[in-house]
Amino acid sequence: MNTRPGPSTSPTNSLETHFVNIHEALPEDEEEEVLTSSMPDKAKMVLERPIRSAREPKRAHRSFNRQVSLETGFSVLNRESKAKDERRVNLPRSGRSFGGFDSASRTCEARKGDFSIFKTKSTLNKQNSLLPARKERTMESQRTDHGSNNGTDESVNKSVPAGRYFAALRGPELDEVKDYEDILLPKDEKWPFLLRFPIGCFGICLGLSSQAVLWKALATSPATKFLHVTPNINLALWLLALAVLFSVTFTYILKCIFYFEAVRREYFHPVRVNFFFAPWVVCMFLAIGAPPSLCHDTLHPAIWCAFMGPYFFLELKIYGQWLSGGKRRLCKVANPSSHLSVVGNFVGAILASKVGWQEPAKFLWAIGFAHYLVLFVTLYQRLPTSEALPKELHPVYSMFIAAPSAASLAWKTIYGEFDGLSRTCYFIALFLYVSLVVRINFFTGFRFSVAWWSYTFPMTTASVATIVYAEQVPCVMTKALALTLSFTSTTMVCVLFVSTLLHAFVWHTLFPNDLAIAITKKRLVKERRPFKKAYDLKRWTKQALTKHNSVNKDFDGENEVRD
Repeated sequence: MNTRPGPSTSPTNSLETHFVNIHEALPEDEEEEVLTSSMPDKAKMVLERPIRSAREPKRAHRSFNRQVSLETGFSVLNRESKAKDERRVNLPRSGRSFGGFDSASRTCEARKGDFSIFKTKSTLNKQNSLLPARKERTMESQRTDHGSNNGTDESVNKSVPAGRYFAALRGPELDEVKDYEDILLPKDEKWPFLLRFPIGCFGICLGLSSQAVLWKALATSPATKFLHVTPNINLALWLLALAVLFSVTFTYILKCIFYFEAVRREYFHPVRVNFFFAPWVVCMFLAIGAPPSLCHDTLHPAIWCAFMGPYFFLELKIYGQWLSGGKRRLCKVANPSSHLSVVGNFVGAILASKVGWQEPAKFLWAIGFAHYLVLFVTLYQRLPTSEALPKELHPVYSMFIAAPSAASLAWKTIYGEFDGLSRTCYFIALFLYVSLVVRINFFTGFRFSVAWWSYTFPMTTASVATIVYAEQVPCVMTKALALTLSFTSTTMVCVLFVSTLLHAFVWHTLFPNDLAIAITKKRLVKERRPFKKAYDLKRWTKQALTKHNSVNKDFDGENEVRD
């Protein structure tokens, strides 16, 4: 691109009109033009001759060459920038394309209804078959970030960091996708049932099995003997909890068989990983609350080994991550549902004491109490990970009641008396219970979900602990408190049970699409690149001004030398 002032144009007057030859600026020409912009005219002419002759074959098929003024170039540039702004539209977030890149409607339609990326043993070739053709994939890779690896192999096959769940999700259970995020699966389709079946369904089993323990205590405790509670209620609740446990377990086993990738996503979820402890806690609750007509007072130790063994190995894994797990240490992933991984130690201690193994019971109690103190302090301080949870009050905080209530019951079962330490744990649970109840908005303004069931067993555990306390301190106040807490717990379970039946069989909204398992490993953002034009007026105008200024400097320098 050469800058040539007209014969009658003075180079010292910058306000006059200057004409320039414009042509398409090739990429390889840019460096040459920058180098020659600061040279004198004579050296520039010598250098440009071989360059221009070598460049002629490349421009043989481009005959566009005309002269326009710089003022006209600026006006054209402004007009084209306005047209570009009018053509700019927002990208749709349909959820059909990976990372929100809706490259082609044909590609999206091909992916519609195909959920094979979460199926068990979904190989990389099967996942790549969902992507566009090789040519389209090459073009798309030029428009997107190269770190995304062109698709889903990185987002699906590798574990999602814990911090990514907090960044992409919201809600008390981290089950709602934030507005600016996109997912790997379509949002406007109904997913297969197994993909919509969450691990949180074991919370239903927790609520029912703990109710069986409560009604067994109401039927057998001397403090509530005046109620004349029939043991048949305990039997009916125990059978119902057992049936629900079998149904939920069988369904989730099918999910493990057919959609294991989705199960892996739930395991790495900082909230749902704690629900993997729930099946074993439910089994121990059923063993403790078994009706007297079906079993004897002393249970076989094999029952404790069968239920506590898997729980203990999973506990080693999770507690190891809390201690030295890097991005999954406790201060990064702590949330109220983490109490589920602690409560099982106290429930296991109760069951170990009932089978006659006192030392393992004391061992589990010590482990549970130590980790409860650390977890309680971490959550109480509201570290940055807790700020990801909403500031509104929510029943999720009832999980704070479960651990101290279970600890007081376990201590009483092991040592045979409700002494000072047992009462200390019970009073802590009672204070936390009252501090939650006085805030009515804890239970209002939130949509129903299956995870609400997990908030019932802490209330039930506190009710059982109150019944035991009423046995040690028999008076009207303690008995009235035991009845009040028991009635509140049972009412909550009944309300949730009716709501679950309505959502499942009447409204068919019990299991919506589980968006939390379909987030991408990284937040994929479309790279903004400048609008490509055949003749970049902005570039040649800027270069023309630069060359014009350099010519003015050279002309002034020559005049000074002559003077």
